[in-house]
Amino acid sequence: MAGPSGKKDKAEKAGPSGKKKKEVKKETGLGLSVKKDENFGEWYSEVCKHEMIEYYDISGCYILRPWSMAIWEIMQSFFDAEIKKMKVKNCYFPLFVSPGVLEKEKDHIEGFAPEVAWVTKSGKSDLEVPIAIRPTSETVMYPYFSKWIRGHRDLPLKLNQWCNVVRWEFSNPTPFIRSREFLWQEGHTAFATKEEADEEVLQILELYRRIYEEYLAVPVVKGMKSENEKFAGGLYTTSVEAFIPNTGRGVQGATSHCLGQNFAKMFEINYENEKGETAMVWQNSWAYSTRTIGVMIMTHGDDKGLILPPKVASVQVVVIPVPYKDANTQGIFDACTATVSTLCEAGIRAEEDLRDNYSPGWKYSNWEMKGVPLRIEIGPRDLENDQVRTVRRDNGVKEDIPRGSLGKHVQELLEKIQQNMYEVAKQKREACVEEIKTWDEFIEALNKKKLILAPWCDEEEVERDVKARTKGETGAAKTLCSPFEQPELPEGTLCFASGKPAKKWTYWGRSY
Repeated sequence: MAGPSGKKDKAEKAGPSGKKKKEVKKETGLGLSVKKDENFGEWYSEVCKHEMIEYYDISGCYILRPWSMAIWEIMQSFFDAEIKKMKVKNCYFPLFVSPGVLEKEKDHIEGFAPEVAWVTKSGKSDLEVPIAIRPTSETVMYPYFSKWIRGHRDLPLKLNQWCNVVRWEFSNPTPFIRSREFLWQEGHTAFATKEEADEEVLQILELYRRIYEEYLAVPVVKGMKSENEKFAGGLYTTSVEAFIPNTGRGVQGATSHCLGQNFAKMFEINYENEKGETAMVWQNSWAYSTRTIGVMIMTHGDDKGLILPPKVASVQVVVIPVPYKDANTQGIFDACTATVSTLCEAGIRAEEDLRDNYSPGWKYSNWEMKGVPLRIEIGPRDLENDQVRTVRRDNGVKEDIPRGSLGKHVQELLEKIQQNMYEVAKQKREACVEEIKTWDEFIEALNKKKLILAPWCDEEEVERDVKARTKGETGAAKTLCSPFEQPELPEGTLCFASGKPAKKWTYWGRSY
């Protein structure tokens, strides 16, 4: 039987028909060539290449294969249903933006200018006016908001689109985390009052927390971005922030922005209020992208490959026959098929792997690398005892289960796996948090790849100075977010960087 290396064995083997035949030559070299702790970048690239993505011939662009697309669709189903409960409606706006509209909001375009891709030709002819490809859709959508919003009865206007965006400028493309084209949703809403806008910002942020913690089993911190790090042209930005212990880097998981009235002013989004007066709307925009998948891979993957949380796995259980010599092979295959039927009827996403040109050991490694949460093995003894053997992907624990209670037991097991993955990830993240008070402590913690919680005076110039002083080959440190759940700040606490009175606790670190 082949082990994790995928080397073929030369023994004869029975196929689904039960007849013996010579072993078909199998693939070899299955498994990762590097360990997660030894070369994280290479490890991540290898894991992604195993059926999650395919590299494309344009740098920074990736093909999403069905294994990763299924994860996106599961998250999409959850989020789309939730925003519809909030009376948000889906729409679609064009991919192209005219330069006049794009450049209307100065701060906004300056924030995105380096990343904007332009169409300059049609065939061999130069376009009279170049056309931009959307890096985000505020400037695409808001000229039409000003057409559609006339009176207070037209508010609130709540739209969302599921689409792709293109952001061209960067030096280190990373699958899912930083790519030139990516999938996302972007919500754009307009309200009569700031209170309504403020409320929605946090409602959406809570949905983003749920995507990460309840679906992807990734712990995140909800908080406010600094003035330097907020959305260009917006009033304030909230985010959910993840942290990757192996690299000591934060990841901005998703953002929910209150745009205030800035864009309303630029695009003349005015309405007549109940008193007959002209007023300006308050706006929000919010988005999460396929970056979520990269954060999940980085958080949970191990030296065997992916580990998928059951809630987002397109295959939650794989059933593998383990026929030995002279075993009732057909009976084992039939038991595998029946087991899959039982599980599917119980609402579990299950598949059997009856391929006869791979040994059971090779299949174990292959499905482990793909991250399937639970493996079920059925061999001659299991058939005899009317049971199956389960093997968890998250911790390797094995258990024999009677086939009679399979559906309920597997459902409970998947819930335990989901919860355990979150708890393990949370413990690892919390072990990285270091609370500091001084600059020397800050530098020491940064060098140890910690997620740093520090008292800060909340001044933009001080943050810029920290960035300048920590700039190096691995990137500069910056604020990640100021958590909404603030620890107590004793009176007289000073900012770690400026020595001025501290106003809040803020997470700092290097980031993706």
